[in-house]
Amino acid sequence: MALFVNQLTHIDVSLWCPQRGLVGCSWQVDALLEGALGEDGMLFDFGEVKPWIKRTLDGGLDHTLLIPTQAPGITVTECDEGLCIRTTTPYPMEVRGPAEAFSLLPWESVTLEQVAKYLSHTLTEQRPANVDRVTLTLSDEAINGAAYGYSHGLKRHQGNCQRIAHGHRSRLAIWQSGERQSGLETHWANWLDNRYLLEQADIEHQDDEFLTCSYQAAQGAFTIRLPINRCAVLPGPTTVENIAIWLARSIAQDSGQATHVQAFEGINKGAFAEAAP
Repeated sequence: MALFVNQLTHIDVSLWCPQRGLVGCSWQVDALLEGALGEDGMLFDFGEVKPWIKRTLDGGLDHTLLIPTQAPGITVTECDEGLCIRTTTPYPMEVRGPAEAFSLLPWESVTLEQVAKYLSHTLTEQRPANVDRVTLTLSDEAINGAAYGYSHGLKRHQGNCQRIAHGHRSRLAIWQSGERQSGLETHWANWLDNRYLLEQADIEHQDDEFLTCSYQAAQGAFTIRLPINRCAVLPGPTTVENIAIWLARSIAQDSGQATHVQAFEGINKGAFAEAAP
């Protein structure tokens, strides 16, 4: 007997890719539970499936930076903040923060299939009595149009969004004069794709090549150092509301036209903003 729940939840993470560097991801989660019916005629109460699986994901790799520790050029050491991750290829990066902000995976690269298999094994190990196996399927949201991945951290957030290198993959929609502007959407999505978004006030050091962002949050001290050409600096916190405002103002100023932006934070949520030229 099998029980399925499609689009049960989603996972927002950043991962380190040996080819692309820091990548922001949002993955939809489908679940399949296999086992025997209980005396109540159920395999597992639908009302309990989502909370149980979501608790496991939220307490695990969701809102962390996924590090394939066997990838070339990666070193992981302990530091005063907790862990220090350094990379060399495709570009240098250093991230410091509490250990729970990172998911260290003994792989050469991070793939959807590997993460799904890893999470399925974890849930199967914790399964209820009459469940034999749990299988998760992860997938990117199907987006017909412009989309981009980004990474950031929100120091004022009381939850796991305060972790300095977690990310999202997001839609982007732009209107001018009441009409969608696909060219602008593609341009800005391509420019933003896999950049690190940070608040101006959190810049600790900047030179011609690198930028260091550092802050203290409820979970601990965080620092990230990246090539400056992989960063986008916002005047305020990098919430989806401020991302939408920043984009609307930037596009309106560049184009000389009133602009309406719909920005997403991962899947199914986001913010609207308007700006005059």
